[in-house]
Amino acid sequence: MPPAATSPAAALPAGRPVRAAPSAAAPELRPTSITGELPGGLLAAFEAYEAALAANDLEALAGFFAPGPDTLRGDAAGLLVGSDAIAGFRAGRPGVVRRSIRSLHVRAIGTDHALIVAENAPVAGGAGLVTQLWSRTAAGWRIEAAQVAASAPAIDRTIWRVVGTPLVAGEAGGTLAGVRVAVKDLFDVAGFAVGAGTPAYLESATAATESAPSLTALLRVGASVIGIAQTDEFAYSIAGTNVHSGTPPNPRVPGGLPGGSSSGPAAAVALGQADLGLATDTAGSIRVPASYQGLWGLRTSHGAVSRDGVLPLAPSFDTVGWLARNPELLRAAAAVSLDTDKQLPLLPARFAVCTQTVFAAEEGVQAAFVAAVDRLEGSGHLSAVEIVSLDPLTRLFETFRTVQAAEAWHAHGDWVDAHPGTLGPDVRSRFAFASLIDEDEAGAHRIDLAEARERLDAALDGRILLLPSTSSTAPARTSSGARIEAIRTATLSLTCLAAIGGYPAVSLPGLSVAGAPVGLSLVGPRHSDLALLDLAAGLAAGLEG
Repeated sequence: MPPAATSPAAALPAGRPVRAAPSAAAPELRPTSITGELPGGLLAAFEAYEAALAANDLEALAGFFAPGPDTLRGDAAGLLVGSDAIAGFRAGRPGVVRRSIRSLHVRAIGTDHALIVAENAPVAGGAGLVTQLWSRTAAGWRIEAAQVAASAPAIDRTIWRVVGTPLVAGEAGGTLAGVRVAVKDLFDVAGFAVGAGTPAYLESATAATESAPSLTALLRVGASVIGIAQTDEFAYSIAGTNVHSGTPPNPRVPGGLPGGSSSGPAAAVALGQADLGLATDTAGSIRVPASYQGLWGLRTSHGAVSRDGVLPLAPSFDTVGWLARNPELLRAAAAVSLDTDKQLPLLPARFAVCTQTVFAAEEGVQAAFVAAVDRLEGSGHLSAVEIVSLDPLTRLFETFRTVQAAEAWHAHGDWVDAHPGTLGPDVRSRFAFASLIDEDEAGAHRIDLAEARERLDAALDGRILLLPSTSSTAPARTSSGARIEAIRTATLSLTCLAAIGGYPAVSLPGLSVAGAPVGLSLVGPRHSDLALLDLAAGLAAGLEG
């Protein structure tokens, strides 16, 4: 018989009382099977961990995991490495799933280590499985590694607003037959209303009678809509968070932000739940999630794809584009959506870098970008890269930001005024700033915008600008508001260049910092979208080689 267990409270990390679980007291845990001699105190520690989990006692839960950078916790969303990352994940999730233990299997590994495999039954139904490696330390039993498996939800509401099998079927045959499309919740989909990431907006919206032309172009060549995917509120964000539906996962950076505002389509594509994301890019809403999640993304030349049937944010900058896991599908979607008669057939093999855009990024991104450019030059995939001078990025960003805000208020200000308290604090603060811009100020910045565009055209002179897609890798969900805002400002100073110029921009998954992806962006002349994609595919092959 196993030795008697001590009380669960006695097994808690030192000095940490556990709050009572929300349900009635559970029966005493007894192992279903044991191999070897049961180490003393192990069951009490496991029971105390389950009690802390039921109470969502974050401090106690953090104490149960072994401190340091080598502790592991994995689930379907990915692997967290280090106790700090695990604690951050717990702090950022909305709550816990109440569960009871169905069976408990212990495999002793000497006197100070043991493997526990527990089957659990969530109160809401389904089944789960937890595997933990426990180690006895001077402070008590601690978890060194854990693997969690749970029943998959029918629909992940952080990613999807509505799904189908399919939701809208494409026409038979065609170059995109079998392709599953995640449509950002800004596009008209026949029979459905646009929600814009805001439940209150959806409540009063009416169903579209026909799909947006940009979606119809995909349906005509065989692609099908698998679902309408979540977006940040009114697409006025690049973080990927939404106070109403939650934050979609980032499978490449567990615990990291997914990037927005095309957060839902990007997560769906990265997870393999969709093949293609139909999205918009005003200030980087395709390129940022592509960068954070290791995807391919294309912001098209301004006006190259119809924006009819798409909820606007800032029409001077709004564009339609796509997210995919490979360049071939991205190009196929672009080819059937763009007016090929207006596309430049070839691009000159002239590349440029602006030192401002490199130094706007964090040091790790700077190093990865410089190394990638050096490698491509050394392998002959890039001709000699020229250094160009642009207007100060802070000045360009301020011009872009003001015009964008003025147009966002013109598009949605009346609705925002009529629904106080509806929006999350970050988007609400942007609309508050927008509401203060008068016509004279907006007009002056529009003049600045036109002049800045002319100077960009002259400085680039048909060259392809190379730059990091974002200023950093995906920040942790638990990052402070100040850090998120600093990253946002730095990243927008990079992404606004294509927006100001009306240029196409491709983000390819070409850089890596400490294992996390960062996109390499190519910004080309207007209406060079397809040629730019071909060049990007060649550079990606060079980096892989």
